[in-house]
Amino acid sequence: MREAKRLKRVSEYYFSKKLKEIKALTAAGSPIINMGIGSPDLEAPSSAIGGLLEALSEKGVHQYQSYVGRDELRAAFAQFYQTHYQVKLDPTHEILPLMGSKEGIFHISMAFLNAKDVVLIPNPGYPTYEAVARLVGARSVFYPLDEKGLPDFSTIDPKLLERAVLMWVNYPHMPTGITIGPDGFKHIIDLAKKHDLLVVNDNPYSFIGNDKPTSILAHTQGYKNVLELNSLSKVFNMAGWRVGALAGSKTLIQSVLKVKSNMDSGMFFGIQRAAAKALAEPKSWFVQLNEVYMQRRKLVELLAKSLKLEVEPGQTGMFVWCKLPKGVQSEAFADKLLSEYALFCAPGFIFGSEGKNHVRFSLCVTADQIEKAIMRVKTKKL
Repeated sequence: MREAKRLKRVSEYYFSKKLKEIKALTAAGSPIINMGIGSPDLEAPSSAIGGLLEALSEKGVHQYQSYVGRDELRAAFAQFYQTHYQVKLDPTHEILPLMGSKEGIFHISMAFLNAKDVVLIPNPGYPTYEAVARLVGARSVFYPLDEKGLPDFSTIDPKLLERAVLMWVNYPHMPTGITIGPDGFKHIIDLAKKHDLLVVNDNPYSFIGNDKPTSILAHTQGYKNVLELNSLSKVFNMAGWRVGALAGSKTLIQSVLKVKSNMDSGMFFGIQRAAAKALAEPKSWFVQLNEVYMQRRKLVELLAKSLKLEVEPGQTGMFVWCKLPKGVQSEAFADKLLSEYALFCAPGFIFGSEGKNHVRFSLCVTADQIEKAIMRVKTKKL
């Protein structure tokens, strides 16, 4: 059976392919330490586990759920935004629960992009932005980040900017770990206003290694064409649960719902109850989480030093972005690390051309495993 022509525009996701290779090597006896994937290894909140178990005994738990999510989950997201970002949202109309941010990227692109529309994507940035643009037939135009980590449109053809419809931003930024404040968001909103863009901030990392979490929705200056994706995957260690939300104006949310309601039949009741409980965790949850990640970050920076890599200071999030020595390419370096030390890191080229001389290490491995990785590099023994 032939494939649809749109599949010629994309390939299997890098990590999907690479993890098969890692699995095969592990099965063959290689003691691989996987530092490539941002899949939290810590436990979800006990409140979430309790919420799931509690929901299982409720009437109707196994039935289809609302396309817009349960009232309790939307209310929990609204309270979360009010408590942590000082953003007031109408839980009925301005929040749409999702099965993770990745689903949201697809739904947003389907809702707002026509064939040949231009979508502006950070370089380096999350590969899914480009992949989904290709699938919907849009044209990806990449913008670099300036010295402050902000979008720089100076190298983009003005004719392409005239055709631009959507701009993806991602702060705190992955993979660089850059954070921005009010002035940075003002710069982004000013660009969006100037070019009449829908701007979408992908915001799953705001609490990790960052003592000033914020939302683009706190800095819109009255501009309405703004959406934000958020997720429980990273900050509540619930990546496998697949739960997040989209926040923004009623009009924009309604457009996305036209796509989403034709693609799924609601999220499992138990997961929604668990997510609502997690979102109500006190600030002490983030403090404890960051104590673990800060310890791991220091160790990964030692690993980077032992590999003669350069680490920019002040990074946040759950990765360490490392610059390679001059002339060294990221894919070759990552392959060498895997073959010689049984260490897997993410080569920067997968995040765009601006990442080709970088690699990314995940903090989703135990301190013991990171210390073991350092020892392998120092002794050149597995």
